[in-house]
Amino acid sequence: MMDRIDADPAAAPMAIDRAAYRPPAFAIEHLDLNFYLDSSRTRVRSVLKVTRREAGAPLLLNGHGLELESIRIDGAPLAPARYKVTADSLIIMDVPDHFTLEIGTLINPEANTALEGLYQSRGLFCTQCEAEGFRRITYFPDRPDVMTTYRVRLEADREACPVLLSNGNLIDEGDLPGGRHFALWEDPFPKPSYLFALVAGHLGHIEDFFTTASGRRVTLRIYAAPRDLDKCDHAMVSLKSSMRWDEELYGREYDLDIFNIVAISDFNMGAMENKSLNLFNTKCVLAKAETATDADFAAVESIIAHEYFHNWTGNRVTCRDWFQLSLKEGLTVFRDQEFSADMGSRAVKRIEDVRLLRSHQFPEDSGPLAHPVRPDSYIEINNFYTATVYEKGAEIIRMIHSLLGPEGFRKGMDLYFERHDGQAVTCDDFVAAMEDATGVDLTQFRLWYSQAGTPMVEVATDYDAARQLYHLTLRQATPATPGQPGKKPLHMPIAVGLLGADGQPLDVTIAGNEGMHADAQGTVMLNLRDARETFTFSNVRERPVPSILRGFSAPVRVLAELSRDELRFLMAHDNDAFNRWEAGQRLATLVLLDLVAAVQAGRTLALETADIEAYRRVLSDHTADKALIAETLTLPSEGDIAAEMRVIDTDAIHTARSFMRATLGRVLGPEFHELYKANQTSDSYRFTAGDVAARQLKNMALGYLMAVGSLDATTLALRQFAVADNMTDEAAALRVLVQSDRVERHAALAAFYAKWRDEDLVIDKWFSLQATAPQEDTIDHVTALTAHADFTLRNPNRVRSLIGAFTQMNPVRFHDSSGRGYRFLREQVSALNSINPQIAARLLQPLGRWQKHDANRQALMKAELEALLKGDLSRDVYEVAVKSLGRG
Repeated sequence: MMDRIDADPAAAPMAIDRAAYRPPAFAIEHLDLNFYLDSSRTRVRSVLKVTRREAGAPLLLNGHGLELESIRIDGAPLAPARYKVTADSLIIMDVPDHFTLEIGTLINPEANTALEGLYQSRGLFCTQCEAEGFRRITYFPDRPDVMTTYRVRLEADREACPVLLSNGNLIDEGDLPGGRHFALWEDPFPKPSYLFALVAGHLGHIEDFFTTASGRRVTLRIYAAPRDLDKCDHAMVSLKSSMRWDEELYGREYDLDIFNIVAISDFNMGAMENKSLNLFNTKCVLAKAETATDADFAAVESIIAHEYFHNWTGNRVTCRDWFQLSLKEGLTVFRDQEFSADMGSRAVKRIEDVRLLRSHQFPEDSGPLAHPVRPDSYIEINNFYTATVYEKGAEIIRMIHSLLGPEGFRKGMDLYFERHDGQAVTCDDFVAAMEDATGVDLTQFRLWYSQAGTPMVEVATDYDAARQLYHLTLRQATPATPGQPGKKPLHMPIAVGLLGADGQPLDVTIAGNEGMHADAQGTVMLNLRDARETFTFSNVRERPVPSILRGFSAPVRVLAELSRDELRFLMAHDNDAFNRWEAGQRLATLVLLDLVAAVQAGRTLALETADIEAYRRVLSDHTADKALIAETLTLPSEGDIAAEMRVIDTDAIHTARSFMRATLGRVLGPEFHELYKANQTSDSYRFTAGDVAARQLKNMALGYLMAVGSLDATTLALRQFAVADNMTDEAAALRVLVQSDRVERHAALAAFYAKWRDEDLVIDKWFSLQATAPQEDTIDHVTALTAHADFTLRNPNRVRSLIGAFTQMNPVRFHDSSGRGYRFLREQVSALNSINPQIAARLLQPLGRWQKHDANRQALMKAELEALLKGDLSRDVYEVAVKSLGRG
């Protein structure tokens, strides 16, 4: 069922262009679907109510891997001369303007390892139809701008499938002869085919209820394997919180009588927002203290909210075509980010989101796979579920929110829903609603959707003491990206504060710039529109220290003339929490880059006393948010440092960062010991902001102490590992042991496996911890783990936990100068290509980031890509490989 591409360039698949969009030639007013479920021979009977929109056009229906059994128009069998079946379509000629089309197809769910369309996961029938999976179920115009009402009848053996679920409300169910039964579901809201879902099999569930603002009572159910039901309570609490939040912030009520969530073990994505039947990867819904970390609890809360918010931003209003994917995803990511910020620490949430953007989207923007938030073309749409579409797309929405203000943004959202409820629309339609609701001109701002690349903003300052004027000059430029050699200036909001010697924002006047204003925190929102602009502040009574890009107000890189003394000052005093953290990151980056240079030159490594004291001040700040302290004390990752280098030296980066951690751990050891003891949490686990922050700070301190390699620190880690009553502390202790050279790590890993071998999600952590170990033999160990009894290429979580963790989170070992890491990845992608092309393509992307490495590594990475292209490839893998080599 895989589209294969051979090595012949003439056989290369054609790209699909956004400019070629045409409205559908036919409307499907209603669809009746009848499923006769069987593991290897599921029969699907579809009945389509069809209306012509374009004169003379044949009816083209998408289909892939289907066996066509029957076809009728208005009850009469269709002669073979009236239709044509190809590998990916059914074309029917000479159809009337209004008619009923009946199609019978046969599919094999248990053979569907791609996990798209209808497949089986450990005996459970389930679906994944976004983006183009519905065509693997039945022939249909499988595009998001064909919106249809659905009635779905599921029939199966009652013993094999006691639970039968689909979209909408359950309107009938009952027993049938031969031990079978049925369920009939109806969804009254028109939806595109990618939002269709069904689940059938052995499942238990928990149940709760939610009363909407208008008084309607909604049944809430979370389905999972019976053994996992004790891990579903947190997801239910998160669902109810997100429903209330969406009512209060956006006035959006849920619109059906029931809302179902199902946890599935084998799932390509994190979750899927199918109307009223959200399907979740088990990783994103199951959580209890013993088996899930604080980060897991937070992710479940966020992803539950994200998929629920899609009910309006994605389902009720959907995207016209897949080029508009960020219309729903960027907007909904912004909404889930704001929800999580309201549920916990807003400052820490912003730091986490920016860290994710920089570690995933910035590299994407600077490599051969760079593309705009709204792409111009693609070969395989699955390859565009990217950090650019999601995370950068969310930053675009955040900038609109900043430019319009909360009230203006809410007015724009209200108008968007009023205009487009029940429609499939574009990113331009969304921006137009924002403009029309507020009168703000966003014409230039639209370039954010069409230009790829991360803009660079260079900052220069000048202070005129005599006239008390402070000039801030900003220059913007966006580097060339594939297919876009030249870029226009963007409209970007740049939040700025000016701090005095006492660390307080200066009370200044903004000269001659309409619309600029300072808020209660002393923040001024500058509107940068030109390639170069100078902003003048008056009544500046002393030379200020500028705090630039507060709250990370635009997704850009800032080049500012700040000394280390100024960075230390901001690290200690900035009243903008994000920029306080940012100052610490920039200071650490400068220190680490100096250490990298020393490693390369063979010089002795040392830290300046002033830098150590800056970290000591953070440790001794008893007034700050504990979670913010932990974030500030966390050094930039090896990937962050690599991003600052013209030619990446992974070995030197690893040596430098390890030295800095060990030095801070040794010199500040007493402070870290005290921090560790002071932040022991209560006897029983609680997922509260205070307890989460305390655990984060405690485990950060343990990491620094273990970096020294002392026996005392090892004893602390082993004790925590042995007595921890929650996975956060247990996994943190195991992590620092595995990252060390202490021999005790082997026994700890064995004990962890023996304890948790029956918990799939915990064993995923066991694989990941080993894959990210810095020891020189890690590549041998990871290779051996691919043959472990608990490893399989058929489960996406397991693949990501081992192969993905090694190739994306262990740069020093993946980029070993021998090229063994590259060869390992190519071999795994080749094996996955015929099993699950979507996961294979996503796994391949690190090989495409060869441009900034030394000549030897560049040659090795490109050689593996070339070797891959010699085989028969799926469209998914072919597109990534070709574009990675700069041929796309």
